[in-house]
Amino acid sequence: MPSETPSSRGGVLSGLWSSSLVRYLVMGGLSFAFDFGLLFLLYDVAGVPLAIATPTAFLASFVVTYTLQRLFAFRASDAVAPSVVRYALLVAANTVLTTGVVALADSLGWSWVVGKIVAVAITTVGNYFAYRHWVFARPKGSPTHV
Repeated sequence: MPSETPSSRGGVLSGLWSSSLVRYLVMGGLSFAFDFGLLFLLYDVAGVPLAIATPTAFLASFVVTYTLQRLFAFRASDAVAPSVVRYALLVAANTVLTTGVVALADSLGWSWVVGKIVAVAITTVGNYFAYRHWVFARPKGSPTHV
């Protein structure tokens, strides 16, 4: 049975990291931790109403998420302004969706945590395709970045 060498493990990790989907999920996980942590601090620690704390935390993670996805997940190097505008439109839609799902969970007597996790699951799938094909899309004929 062949033994696994450090270089073969590195090859597997390097191969996984070459996938924009894997990078997207890792950067998304870091962004989620930031967003979730801030929501916890605002609502559970500071007592900010959930209807205010949810969109505030979500919008505060705007810079963190955009930067991580642009630099690491999709390795975009094109002009920032057009992608920021597209990202802002996506964030606006996601903010409304997330706030609604968290409020719905709360109105059903569930924890806001359940609502937040459901909202993240919904937006994670759609956002990958939106980031790849719209927010960070390169003009046709440009070399690929993913």
